[in-house]
Amino acid sequence: MEGSRACPSGSFKPSQGDQPCLPCPINSRTTSDGATSCVCRGGYYRTDTDPFQMPCTTIPSAPQRVISTVNETSLMLEWASPRETGGREDVVYNIICKSCGAGRGGCTRCGDNVQFLPRQLGLAEPRVYISELLAHTQYTFEIQAVNGVSDQSPHSPHFSPVNITTNQAVPSAVSIMHQVSRTVDSITLSWSQPDQPNGVILDYELQHYEKDQTDYNSSTVRSLTNTAVVRGLRPGAIYVFQVRARTVAGFGRYSGKMYFQTMTEEEYKTSLQEKLPLIIGSSAAGFVFLIAIIVIIIVCNRRRGFERADSEYTDKLQHYTSGHMTPGMKIYIDPFTYEDPNEAVREFAKEIDISCVKIEQVIGAGEFGEVCSGNLKLPGKREMFVAIKTLKSGYTDKQRRDFLSEASIMGQFDHPNIIRLEGVVTKSSPVMIVTEFMENGSLDSFLRQNDGQFTVIQLVGMLRGIAAGMKYLSDMNYVHRDLAARNILVNSNLVCKVSDFGLSRFLEDDTSDPTYTSALGGKIPIRWTAPEAIQYRKFTSASDVWSYGIVMWEVMSYGERPYWDMTNQDVINAIEQDYRLPPPMDCPSALHQLMLDCWQKDRNNRPKFSQIVNNLDKMIRNPNSLKTTTPLSSGIHLPLLDRSVPDFSSFSSVDEWLDAIKMGQYKESFACGDLSSFDAVSEMTMDDILRIGVTLAGHQKKILNSVQMMRAQRNQIQSVEV
Repeated sequence: MEGSRACPSGSFKPSQGDQPCLPCPINSRTTSDGATSCVCRGGYYRTDTDPFQMPCTTIPSAPQRVISTVNETSLMLEWASPRETGGREDVVYNIICKSCGAGRGGCTRCGDNVQFLPRQLGLAEPRVYISELLAHTQYTFEIQAVNGVSDQSPHSPHFSPVNITTNQAVPSAVSIMHQVSRTVDSITLSWSQPDQPNGVILDYELQHYEKDQTDYNSSTVRSLTNTAVVRGLRPGAIYVFQVRARTVAGFGRYSGKMYFQTMTEEEYKTSLQEKLPLIIGSSAAGFVFLIAIIVIIIVCNRRRGFERADSEYTDKLQHYTSGHMTPGMKIYIDPFTYEDPNEAVREFAKEIDISCVKIEQVIGAGEFGEVCSGNLKLPGKREMFVAIKTLKSGYTDKQRRDFLSEASIMGQFDHPNIIRLEGVVTKSSPVMIVTEFMENGSLDSFLRQNDGQFTVIQLVGMLRGIAAGMKYLSDMNYVHRDLAARNILVNSNLVCKVSDFGLSRFLEDDTSDPTYTSALGGKIPIRWTAPEAIQYRKFTSASDVWSYGIVMWEVMSYGERPYWDMTNQDVINAIEQDYRLPPPMDCPSALHQLMLDCWQKDRNNRPKFSQIVNNLDKMIRNPNSLKTTTPLSSGIHLPLLDRSVPDFSSFSSVDEWLDAIKMGQYKESFACGDLSSFDAVSEMTMDDILRIGVTLAGHQKKILNSVQMMRAQRNQIQSVEV
């Protein structure tokens, strides 16, 4: 009987028994007699769940007859089923999105911001709606057809491509709005440009109404720039504000609702009373200052010869003796003043046997090597979690000295708000610096991850912890030559600590800007550094106070980048013109006033760290002082930074303008594109920018923003002339 003998070639029997041999399904074969299954032919496959009696199948062909419908920055794609399904009924579709520049740079995968409905992968129906595309951008979409055996094929799925270019679109919503100042009947506001302008912003519309009313009772104000003064308001009233931007395509969506309050009559009277002694005092101080200058000039002229000879010695003597003026006060000693820097390491850092240190994992990279987490078990003490910084192999003597100088500095500090040095490993390889571990990482990242999760009192507590650590350093006469690059960390109970352990977070994104390197040599993180330190390398405790003010702003804005996307040179220019950062959203006015005090141009007018700690203590003891979330009425009007900058009327040619915005490499492109006059340039659109070959997104944005400001400035001039 057939059940008792082996099946011949071309047939199979799944299991032993009396059942008959079955012929091999389509697209399969056997290689010998007695087969229990048939093997798929080349290019055909079977899934694990397919029965042996089922024919082998292959991948489908590409979808057919693709239809694309573009609506501004959204797209509808529809298509017909593949001509060949591969012999299967489980065909679905994937959409691959690529953004393509106008140059030779090729195409890159779209970002996560692009939205697909109902989904991007595994579409059962032959259609998809795609939104959140960029305006004036070329895209390629690949519509793949896949089935159950596509993942077994060594070949990529077959697809049908479609190329589209999005149109002009309305701008995205404005995300951030700041209050600059207020009076009894007006409020001055500024806001950021939309993340996606989608063209040149023509103007903004600011809508406002009283909180207890509805938007049916709203009024609007139009502004050519991202700042507006709203007048005719009631004293002490809370108003709702929303803003939206307009391009030639129309208005974008309104921003979220923001609430701001005008001053009460009582607040206004109080502010006048506060300013009166200041005016009188300033006049008296000016007279005294003139007398003092005359006396100083006379004394200095008589002593000039002596001081030239002795100045260096006197500075050093003061450095080493000033700490002994107060009994029990410890003085900081610069390890680089030691003839042998290794002596400073031996004096200030404890040597740890390498057998006590166990590295668990690498958590980052520093200037000299890897930064790791691990455990430290010293004899007679409990095991503790630590951070370990290692010196990479192949180091020079100078690199070793510079690396260990951090330990020589940190080893001199003993304060609950300064990261503690546990010790060093110098007698084994690799050389290590071991410190306490801060489990929540850098403060800016911690705040961004917990945006809006803390009370104002908790944020003030963080600032108080940092200030207390800085006061301790200041009392020791320690001035960090790169304080702005200090890594500020936070532990689990929100007591902030200051550390010199690692500089990378402040140095990123700034190294390409030539203003990052000062004229006197050395890299300076511009956004955190006092103007006198940038210009003259004059580092003092007062320059530390300036940097602390920037950190205050970071904390209250939950880790927002200071000065946003401004270049370092724009930051320097703005500060020189007395512009200062505005209060972050919901920032108590008392805290912003303290920031402004830290950013006084004259370093002698900045508060001491002891005064900062006292002020923060008073705020914590009196929470009511933190309820006012508008700038204090100190009479100081410091508007939001104008990120537009230059004055276009000062340029004599388009080439000169391109040099000013650091886009000089496109001079020839502008000339070839008949864009040699400011009239032509001010009317440019994204299509024009793409047409002349500007393909880098950052350069496109910079040119568009400058053109937008040029148009606004020219419109203002024309309106004044009219």
